[in-house]
Amino acid sequence: MAPAPMTAICGILGGGPDPGQALDALLDALAEYGPERTARTDGGVRLAGRHAPAGDPDASALVVDPDAGLVLAADARIDDRGALCDALGVPHPQRAGLADADLVLRAFVRWGEASPAHLLGDYAFAVWDGRRGALFSARDPIGARPFYYALEDDRFIFASSLKAVLAAPGVSAALDEEMVAAHLSRGRVDHTRRTFYRAVHRLPAGHALTVERRAGPTAGAGRVRVRMERYWRPEQTPAAPPASDDTYAEQLLDLYGKAVRDRLRGGPVGVHLSGGLDSSSVAVLAARELRRQGRPAPPAFSWLPALGSAPPRPEHAREYALVDAVCAQERLQVLHGAPGPEVIVDMLRSDGTLPGEGIAFNEEVVQRQAAAMGIRVLLSGLGGDHCVSFNGRGHLAHLLLSGRWRTLAAECRARDGAAWRHLAGIVLPLLHPALPGMLGRWRRGMSVRRPQFIDPGFARRVRPLVFPPFRLLGGRRTQLFFLLNGEMGETLDRTSARGVRRGIEYRYPLLDRRLLEFALGLPPGQFLRAGHGRWLMRYALRHLLPPEVCWNRSKDDPARSGPLMDAIAEALPAVRRQLAGSAPSRSPYVDMPALLECLDAGRLRATQWFGPLLAAVFFLDY
Repeated sequence: MAPAPMTAICGILGGGPDPGQALDALLDALAEYGPERTARTDGGVRLAGRHAPAGDPDASALVVDPDAGLVLAADARIDDRGALCDALGVPHPQRAGLADADLVLRAFVRWGEASPAHLLGDYAFAVWDGRRGALFSARDPIGARPFYYALEDDRFIFASSLKAVLAAPGVSAALDEEMVAAHLSRGRVDHTRRTFYRAVHRLPAGHALTVERRAGPTAGAGRVRVRMERYWRPEQTPAAPPASDDTYAEQLLDLYGKAVRDRLRGGPVGVHLSGGLDSSSVAVLAARELRRQGRPAPPAFSWLPALGSAPPRPEHAREYALVDAVCAQERLQVLHGAPGPEVIVDMLRSDGTLPGEGIAFNEEVVQRQAAAMGIRVLLSGLGGDHCVSFNGRGHLAHLLLSGRWRTLAAECRARDGAAWRHLAGIVLPLLHPALPGMLGRWRRGMSVRRPQFIDPGFARRVRPLVFPPFRLLGGRRTQLFFLLNGEMGETLDRTSARGVRRGIEYRYPLLDRRLLEFALGLPPGQFLRAGHGRWLMRYALRHLLPPEVCWNRSKDDPARSGPLMDAIAEALPAVRRQLAGSAPSRSPYVDMPALLECLDAGRLRATQWFGPLLAAVFFLDY
């Protein structure tokens, strides 16, 4: 297997029984990131990293500036390097030989703790300022690179992996029972800062953390203090200047092209392809740019099952046709693949409290295929629906509540189906966000009440974290909610951790900071118009994508979801036998009789409550 292009970093500030032993434990737990170990001790801090062999252009190592008294450990992929080098005054002959970590350190020398605001790309870094006795860490605005830490009175431990922090001697592996209760009772957990472990925290995306030794005669020897600040504030993004549709479309394509181009360094490169607007546009732009550079076109990885010699079933044909249209236009090789029951049984035995374990079943197949082909960079359209391809959720409710009823009526009439049905879809979430889903399940004869698999005694003892329901009251507010509620960062952490095991780095052009800020400044009418969600994205891509892909409004995916549900149902008897024959240490948290009863294929197909059940199984250790 090729070495992973990503770099892992770790470090310890402060005391503890044996800091050197603790650093070795961190590095051992990060072995899957690469064979090379780099470490440096400076005063009371120890910084280290794991990375690919020296000479790999994607590898970042520790970087030192002795004149400034700085040591930096960085896991970084910096975008728009030319503009950053211009701002830093780096001579042109030196630029090609500078690693991204070098640029991060130079940025810190220039701008200090304000440096993250000047960096574009995916990064997590820690820089030790020996003169101040302070360790400054930062994470990119979307959280594409992980950063976990544990804080005690006299030491601070951080690493690119939650598992690595837990491996450090003295770090407690006790579960955060409030998080467990929320996970088992509601299925929605706030992953912004907390993890499933009380002692380990996540540095939120777009945040910086400064750790210093306390000074003064009463402070206590060796104690540390922490200051966390949010440096990226997307809610403060200014509104875009009024412009024509064509001007907005040109700006979008320019930024989108840069975002894709910046993410093609290294390789070989592959792309996700679902036939949807986001993945299709990433695939097209990447294929054209790679060919322009004289590099091979990327293979496309689809979550659809392989067909063999049989044509797709009529109800599944549309999904295959969308993928085929993009591949035919760009001459791409497509690899279909869906997980069988054996893959699902194997994955359900993993520990869902650790990032990298609870990944989507379909993506497991993609990673196996990509690794077998030697793919090292995988471009994904993830996050586009929170960015420039946002569907305008919340805008119709805003029109209703602001009295713009004529515009609202026109939008409802422009949509497929009866206008009253669309109006009901606006009003019901205002009463309660869960009402539309409950009504839809009732109409299909399914169970309305969401099952819970939390042990009743545990539920009485520990109150789960409660999150107030979010109501869609405006397009921009909705975008911000989905960007900042922690779910995106958790998804990126899971995917990144799983990909590292196979030497694959995920990159997300549609979560580029430039595109995010552009999207957040757009008028709401650019996202929802004439019955089309994602309107500006469709308009901008109308000459790049096949028309059937560009203007497709259906999100139904029976060709993918149907076989996946069948495979899960087929896997359940084996999962039930394994659980019944074991005694998971976490079973006191789970209503095991209820869970075992629901691990029945017929019952699960009837209720369709796969999510809560799989969440409980992933949580168990068996």
